[in-house]
Amino acid sequence: MREVIEEAELADQLGLDVFAIGEHHRPDFLVSSPAVVLAAIAVRTERIRLSSAVTVLSSDDPVRVFQDFAHVDLLSGGRAEIMAGRGSFIESFPLFGYDLEDYDDLFAQKLELLLELRASTRVTWSGRHRPPLTDAGVWPRPVQDPLPVWVAVGGSPQSVVRAGSVGLPLTLAIIGGQPERFVPLVERYRRSAAGAGHDPGETKVAINTHAFVADTESQADAAFAPAYLAMMNRIGRERGWPPSGRPEYEALRSPRGALAVGSPDQVIEKLLFEHELFGHQRYIAQMSVGAVAHRDVLRSIERFGTEVAPAVRAEVARRESSPHTATQAA
Repeated sequence: MREVIEEAELADQLGLDVFAIGEHHRPDFLVSSPAVVLAAIAVRTERIRLSSAVTVLSSDDPVRVFQDFAHVDLLSGGRAEIMAGRGSFIESFPLFGYDLEDYDDLFAQKLELLLELRASTRVTWSGRHRPPLTDAGVWPRPVQDPLPVWVAVGGSPQSVVRAGSVGLPLTLAIIGGQPERFVPLVERYRRSAAGAGHDPGETKVAINTHAFVADTESQADAAFAPAYLAMMNRIGRERGWPPSGRPEYEALRSPRGALAVGSPDQVIEKLLFEHELFGHQRYIAQMSVGAVAHRDVLRSIERFGTEVAPAVRAEVARRESSPHTATQAA
């Protein structure tokens, strides 16, 4: 826990934009309650936004989720965000008494309630998976109005359509394969949002991948690859995936693969390639993967904040201000 807080403090000092913490209920992940850890980080940081990545809304109570993140928002002076998802692991469902047969319906109904809670202090609502609310008051209220909610997806067309139809920003996690394969999902999301009449300025996109930065490609591989492969193979054995080794890792780390791992120049190139594909507004790098050493994660964050992020921001700003880009966008 001390290491996570130290990583967040460093990211804040470097001027990075957001620090996000996942929710898991298994022995190989640290955090089961992102809001608790984000509340501790809130009082140790000054500027950086604080988000879950993700809150497994399907197996949680939207009332409690809203209240918890309202507290984080108050503690941080208005820097909290909720990244809501169905979850890539299923341990929380039996743990909290939910049926996996209701996997999609649970998320749809609970997202509906969460959005009503952030829109109004008093809520009347009913659904299949939670006792109804009748003119129920929900406090405290956050600093931000509305409290930002993103929908996180891993590749489900139905999920991106849902996010677009309700006008929420989208986070797309790309953990394997080639990023360009996900372009149709982002296009479908934007069509869904436009078709529902939402302002394009409200329908932002974030891309989330595994990433690691070192002085050289070989140093990045030495620090990151063993822990990454161990984690992915452990999860793969549970899910029946074929084992991954160095060839698979090298393919993912190649210029068109999902991993943003290497020297600062290599990572900059990868992030700008992805921006060409998606035109997204936010990128989230998951660096603390498996058992990557804390000191190496801190060095990676430092390089990301001092070398990668400034270069990417500058190039994206240049692209967006150029007449050629504006003509293409129109």
